[in-house]
Amino acid sequence: MRQRAARDQQRLDSGAVTSPKDLENLQHEITSLAKRQSDLEDVVLEVMERRESAQERAGELTGRVESVEGKVADATSRRDAAQREIDDEAATVTKEREVTAAAVPADLLALYEKLRVQQGGVGAARLYQRRCEGCRQELAITELNEVRAAAPDTVVRCENCRRILVRTPESGL
Repeated sequence: MRQRAARDQQRLDSGAVTSPKDLENLQHEITSLAKRQSDLEDVVLEVMERRESAQERAGELTGRVESVEGKVADATSRRDAAQREIDDEAATVTKEREVTAAAVPADLLALYEKLRVQQGGVGAARLYQRRCEGCRQELAITELNEVRAAAPDTVVRCENCRRILVRTPESGL
């Protein structure tokens, strides 16, 4: 547009155009080109402002993404550490269980395993303050008297949930 406007201005200034109508048209075209150039410059300025704003926003969002990625990495490392800790604890508990299970008579261990499967993973429960901690039911007086009368090495079971009751010194029996 600038080249065209410069060329038209040069034609106007050179005096090559002599017809008044052509002169008027040429002046009108130069004016129109100048207005169009001004409008385009305004559009360019607006686009540049938008671009600058978009770049600022992109920088801000990039910072936020980096922050979130840092938090994700931190959470992932904490999760992995917790998983390793859980795995280590599970291995330790498994070894302890194997040692303990080796000391338990085979028929009692078979009963425990059967009950554990039936009761959703818990085959034995502590008897505490007249209550079976497996089903959370309080034992009736007659049941408590039977438990009290049973020998210490006798396997006693909860009448409600059928789990093996583990008697401890805290049970008061």
